[in-house]
Amino acid sequence: MALSRLKADSLNLADNFTFTGNVTGEAVGALNLLQTQTASSSASISFTTGIDSTYDEYWFVFNNIHPATDAVRLTFQGSTDGRSNYNTTITSTCFRAQHDEIDGDPNLLYNPAADQAQGTAFQKLMDERIGNGSDESCSGILKLYNPSSTTYVKHFSSRNTIYQRDNYINDNFVAGYFNTTSAINAVSFKMDSGNIDDGTIQMFGVTQ
Repeated sequence: MALSRLKADSLNLADNFTFTGNVTGEAVGALNLLQTQTASSSASISFTTGIDSTYDEYWFVFNNIHPATDAVRLTFQGSTDGRSNYNTTITSTCFRAQHDEIDGDPNLLYNPAADQAQGTAFQKLMDERIGNGSDESCSGILKLYNPSSTTYVKHFSSRNTIYQRDNYINDNFVAGYFNTTSAINAVSFKMDSGNIDDGTIQMFGVTQ
């Protein structure tokens, strides 16, 4: 009998096993780095190529995004016309967990100010604001699902952490969908005010 796939609960690790033969097939859940962009006082960071039907899922990993302006949010939008317009209709939701440096005000909060209901603005990736101190930044991941579909809306989800402007750690959760059956073929990131001073964003295609 050919052994094609193992699950975590399929093996009794108290036993001993010997495997022979060759491992074939494509890795499940492999990340394929497609692009890396580094900000340097950048008005925006945009990915205008490589988002196509090659992958059903694209991840955008942002590391130590530092704003030039204090008390701002990182935002994103998608384009259906290859970057000419970033105004695709979005419905979304956002909430956060928080805790401050003096061990106070632990909380779980929903703030509708970060949501959209059939809006066309850039979507906020956090409902609170990042500080621009020398040690303040945000890091996280945005996942875009099946952007090339011409049948369904395009779902997205994000989880990220920020060093908030007034010395809080925020754990942010954002999800929603682009309410279009047109393919999303470009994605742009920017601050809701000012430039992205520093940091990197990488785009990965996910092999299922």
